[in-house]
Amino acid sequence: MLLNNYITLGKSGLRVSPFCFGAMTFGEDWGWGSNEEDSKTILDYFLDAGGNFIDTANIYTKGHSEKIIGDHIGKFPAKRDRVVIATKFFGSLYPGDPNAGGANRKAIIAQCEQSLRRLQTDYIDLYWLHCFDKHTPIEETMMALDDLVKSGKVRYIGFSDTPAWKVAQAQTLATLRGWSPLVALQIEYSLIQRTVEGELIPMAEELGLGVTPWSPLKYGALTGKYTRENAKQNASGRGNMVASVLNERAYNIIDVVVRVSKELNTTPARVALAWVQTQPGVTSTILGARTLTHLKDNLAALDLTLRPEDIAALDEVSKPTLNFPAEMLTTVGPIRSGGTTINGETHPVWDLTPKTDAERY
Repeated sequence: MLLNNYITLGKSGLRVSPFCFGAMTFGEDWGWGSNEEDSKTILDYFLDAGGNFIDTANIYTKGHSEKIIGDHIGKFPAKRDRVVIATKFFGSLYPGDPNAGGANRKAIIAQCEQSLRRLQTDYIDLYWLHCFDKHTPIEETMMALDDLVKSGKVRYIGFSDTPAWKVAQAQTLATLRGWSPLVALQIEYSLIQRTVEGELIPMAEELGLGVTPWSPLKYGALTGKYTRENAKQNASGRGNMVASVLNERAYNIIDVVVRVSKELNTTPARVALAWVQTQPGVTSTILGARTLTHLKDNLAALDLTLRPEDIAALDEVSKPTLNFPAEMLTTVGPIRSGGTTINGETHPVWDLTPKTDAERY
């Protein structure tokens, strides 16, 4: 697959590249990341390779990430028009101001205007709710977003890091009231983090939301750099983020990823990315690359085809524990008669059915 093999995002006509560039690493304001010059070099390479989808947020590197994108793309109309720029609202850049963050109308409109100024553009292609705001009625959030779409300042909207029940509620309200619908869902998804398969992924497929996974390499844990033997010797630029996920289960997954990468003569990162990109519901996987070398290695995952036995091994070692009722529904089908096949799936026996016709009520 090539980076310019575009795919429509969710139930929309918006064409995006199969990999999205995540610009959280643009700027060194958090003590790690890419300087402005390196960030621009990385952007140019991604765009020249056929990528057209860039993801950022108002709070990434304290707004510097958006400013770098604006300086290099936003203020040049020819560049800006061919790029799909996604950014997020919710996080506050002004401590002490209770309305500087969140998903209420005042916050959303103010954050949108600020992002437009930093991005140096008059519209945002995809505007994400960064995180669930339990203090704001979802009707207020969706009405404000619909107004931004109608005003032309936003083209499409999506939710990130929000419970499935709240996303479903928002989409149902939008459908019933004629508001702009959600077209995408951004969630953490990797071989180490698969609990989203319980409710979020099936919900996205049912509601027509394109899934854009973040942290497909789990903060770098799946790059092969960290093993049982050397993990404590490798300090990550993100502090304790990697160390916090390196438990026995993670090491078992890493072992299989490394083994598969050796057998296929590729890198562990490419194996992990290829696995995520082939999962049901996934549209465009978000890559976070601090250097051009990292980006080039990650993009090569599009050329990698995992063998059936590779996928089976990766699936088995990373099998997640899902919340109720997801686990139960994997063993109990809606048809309680042995051997019944629906859509190619054979449903198991749940031994509560009458034994004979005479026992039927």
